[in-house]
Amino acid sequence: MSHDHDHDHDHDHDHDSPSISRLLEGSPKNWGKWGPDDEVGSLNYLTPSVVAAAAGSIRSGKTFTLQVKMANPEGDPVWPGRSGAVRINVMDEGHFIAGKGVETAGGAHYADDYMTCFLQGSTQYDALGHVWCDGQIWNGYDAKTTIGGLAKASVCAIAEKGVVGRGILLDMARFRGKDVLDVGETFTHHDLQACAATQGATIEPHDILLIRTGWIGKFYKVSRDDFYSDFVEPGLTHSRELVDWFQAMEIPNIVTDTIANEVTVDPVSGCVLPLHNALMRNLGVTLTEIAWLDDLAADCADDGQYTFLYVAAPLKIVNGTGAPVNPVVIK
Repeated sequence: MSHDHDHDHDHDHDHDSPSISRLLEGSPKNWGKWGPDDEVGSLNYLTPSVVAAAAGSIRSGKTFTLQVKMANPEGDPVWPGRSGAVRINVMDEGHFIAGKGVETAGGAHYADDYMTCFLQGSTQYDALGHVWCDGQIWNGYDAKTTIGGLAKASVCAIAEKGVVGRGILLDMARFRGKDVLDVGETFTHHDLQACAATQGATIEPHDILLIRTGWIGKFYKVSRDDFYSDFVEPGLTHSRELVDWFQAMEIPNIVTDTIANEVTVDPVSGCVLPLHNALMRNLGVTLTEIAWLDDLAADCADDGQYTFLYVAAPLKIVNGTGAPVNPVVIK
């Protein structure tokens, strides 16, 4: 009871732009739906029967990989404030030329290297415990469980389960006749359904939604200053109706070619990334960001096949807030 009173008190502080907790009051939650110890949320919808049916989407056997290159000399697209991966050689032919190589029986030479990176600095899965409000993460775990590493709802649980299901590409950029959506351009679940219909496909329950905006493709075509100036990504915008639709459709996973899956600043509420709480924290929908969708989209436009088998498994980072992934689409 006192907990609720505390929340009411918090809500009185700011009447101009609502807190995310006030914005999401009454919004559906799946906490406890899969038991008190669940850490993978809506991925539970991807049952063996759903996976077996998804395999039926394969027609030609064409494959596409969706990760952007890491430690790319051209730069890595990352959230403002993060830096791209850095790869460093620690052994190569130069060491052997200089007489500093490690000699082995038989005389084989080798190269070795290591890399430092933000775990969310490439195409990646968010852990369900990555973002929260009101002191609780996914499934109601205490936010203090994130201190020093995610003891609950880390990306490792997602990595151990793996993500396999029917994917559907929703090419919003092509649907709107653009190479790339505009800064801050928004769309809703109604737009996603209209896009699917135009493509000759239908979003079905348990589908993994791959939403293309052209945004990551833009990163490689413009200067870094152009990409990050007035940085508000295009994407889904929050509404209670949209959240209810995700809940009714039992969507397990959203995959986008943006860095944060949703419009950066919600134009209605003024909140930053409210869907991270409404969908990921509350419903357990996994978010996959910075996906490379341009090659897949071009092929889908060419052959008219917008549904396929989607397979992904992020790295098993213990206590991680996220982890790099190279998803595979099989058409």
